[in-house]
Amino acid sequence: MSRRRDPKNIAYRKPKHEFLEEVRGLPHRNLALELLRKLLNDQISARSRKNVVQARSFAEMLEKTIRQYQSRAIEAAQVIRELIELAKQIREAQRRGEDLGLTEEELAFYDALEVNDSAVKVLGDETLRTIARELVENVRRDVTIDWTLKESARAKLRTVVKRLLRKHGYPPDKQEKATKTVLEQAEILCKDWAA
Repeated sequence: MSRRRDPKNIAYRKPKHEFLEEVRGLPHRNLALELLRKLLNDQISARSRKNVVQARSFAEMLEKTIRQYQSRAIEAAQVIRELIELAKQIREAQRRGEDLGLTEEELAFYDALEVNDSAVKVLGDETLRTIARELVENVRRDVTIDWTLKESARAKLRTVVKRLLRKHGYPPDKQEKATKTVLEQAEILCKDWAA
C-alpha cells in the first residue's frame, strides 16, 4: 500500500476536497465508508450545538444512506459517493450564512423559520433574515442562565417569538411549529450565551 493511500496517513479534519478524494481512493471500501461515516457524525454532532435544523436534516440523510447500504440496496462504492456528496453539502451549509449576510446564530434562527415552505414563499428571504436578526437580538437580551428551567422565562420568550412572527406576517397556521423550533434553537444557542 502506498503511503498516500494508507489510512493512517490521511489527515482527519473537516471534509476538505483533497481529504475526500483520498478517502475515495482507499483500496478498502469498508474502511473508507467507516471513515466517512465517522467524519460526518462528528460534523453533524458539532453542527447540532449550533444549528438544530441543519443537524437534524444532515443526520437524516446520513442515516438513510447507511440504512440503504445495510439493507444491501446500494453498494459500498455508491455509499461512498453519497457520503462524499453529503460532506460537500455540510461544507456548503457553512458558507450559506455568509451568502445570506447572516451570522452563525442568525442563520440558525433563519433555518428554524425556513422549515415552513409557505413562509418562505409568502415572506421571502429578506423578511426571514430580518426576523432572524431580531430573534437573535431579543433572545440574547431576554435569556438568563436558568431560563430553560423557569416556566415564566420560557413563556416570556415564547411570547416574544410569537409577537415577532405576527409582526412580520408569518403564516398563522405555521406559527406554533415555528415557535417550537425557534425555542428549541434558542435553547441550544443560549447555553453559550448565558454562561
